[in-house]
Amino acid sequence: MKSLFLKIFLSFWAAQALFLVLAILVTIALRPARHGIESQGPQILAEVVNAYQSGGERGAHDYLEELWHTQHVRAFVFDPSGHELSGRPAPPWIEDVRQGGASQGGPPHGGLPHHHGWMDNLLPDRIMRQALTLDGKRYTMVLELPPGPRVFFGPHDIPGLGIAIAVITSGLMCYLLAWSMTSPVTRLRKAAQSLAAGDLSARTGAPASGRRDELTELMRDFDRMAERIEGLVDSQSRLLKDVSHELRSPLARLSVALGLARQRATPEVAPELESSLNRIELEADRLNQLIERLLTISRLESGTDGLRNTMLSLRKLVEQVAHDAEYETPGRGCRVTTPAEAADEFLVEADPDLLRSAVENVVRNATRYTAEGTTVEVRLERQQAVSGEEIVVRVLDSGPGVPDEALPKIFEPFYRLDDARNRQTGGAGLGLSIADRAIRLHGGQLRASNRKEGGLEVEIRIPAAPGFALPAHS
Repeated sequence: MKSLFLKIFLSFWAAQALFLVLAILVTIALRPARHGIESQGPQILAEVVNAYQSGGERGAHDYLEELWHTQHVRAFVFDPSGHELSGRPAPPWIEDVRQGGASQGGPPHGGLPHHHGWMDNLLPDRIMRQALTLDGKRYTMVLELPPGPRVFFGPHDIPGLGIAIAVITSGLMCYLLAWSMTSPVTRLRKAAQSLAAGDLSARTGAPASGRRDELTELMRDFDRMAERIEGLVDSQSRLLKDVSHELRSPLARLSVALGLARQRATPEVAPELESSLNRIELEADRLNQLIERLLTISRLESGTDGLRNTMLSLRKLVEQVAHDAEYETPGRGCRVTTPAEAADEFLVEADPDLLRSAVENVVRNATRYTAEGTTVEVRLERQQAVSGEEIVVRVLDSGPGVPDEALPKIFEPFYRLDDARNRQTGGAGLGLSIADRAIRLHGGQLRASNRKEGGLEVEIRIPAAPGFALPAHS
């Protein structure tokens, strides 16, 4: 069993049920037998008659009182005329038993009574015995036996109802115990899953006071940890956003100063300053792009509030991105191919600018590292997933690939496999990070793997627009 709840519940229930069943069986084995009293009916009747004949009503009364105190048996003995030998007033049910008309009455000549309903089981057993004396007189005796647990043990002393009550009661108690033990684990697991999915506000909801057991303390520790993580991430995001905004002002002044320097340069020194000014302009442009990317990441981290989703054709978007990426790589002989013309538009519901940025970053990363003279392939297909239909965009290059241990890290901000190579290509390690966040905001995911024939394959999965199902296969 994989469920902790079922393990605890069934284990405790089996133990409790076994204990109660054994307790019931031991009680049955050790309790005093009552059938001996019933079999002694004729002897008791004879002794009562003898006591009456020798001592009158007083003798019969003393004998019956002793029988009550020693064996808890109430007995009433009547002579042929209906007179009770001890002189005690007979209860109303006596006549019913004597006549055999009541539910608790036995057959006229003795035997065990017959019970008709569960209410009758609550009453003591009442039996009747009759005997003839030597002088020909018929005496009748009605016995009320000590009350026994027939409701609990059932007829013939079979403890069916008792066992059923024990098992059900123990099952209910064990269920409540198992639920109280596993409920915090379930809430902790759900909060951990939400936190892992990026919801930093996820909490277990542990009470601030009350329970003080280990599981509740673990929930409180988790909430404190999640709160600390959320605070650190928020402060990092605010710092990134604030620094990016603050850098824009000096960068703008640097651009103005660069323009003024070009205007004021005299013809004599202009050729000598031109290369330095061009370098300053290049680095300023790179810094401006870096700040723009940092602000994009900050905006994506804030959530889906700023998304402007609309229905768009992913096929057309991919074709435009591929055309632009191939145009921007002159001199390397690289080509970017897309699927041939097809009727399927691969419709999705997404923010056009954000989705284009994500696909563009992945394709440009592929054209940057693919070998010269090779082709970057961009493929589109539909797949059926557990959550519904997905559109898959595969970008395949022929570059050096990525070490397997580094594959999960390439989507982290500022991660670089080779600092020298990234400086040469101008990358800052933000393109794939932006793409990953953009795709996750649309409910998709981004994965990378090495190709067997060499190169890297990046897979973009995004939910298809509702209402566009896979065509049926003929």
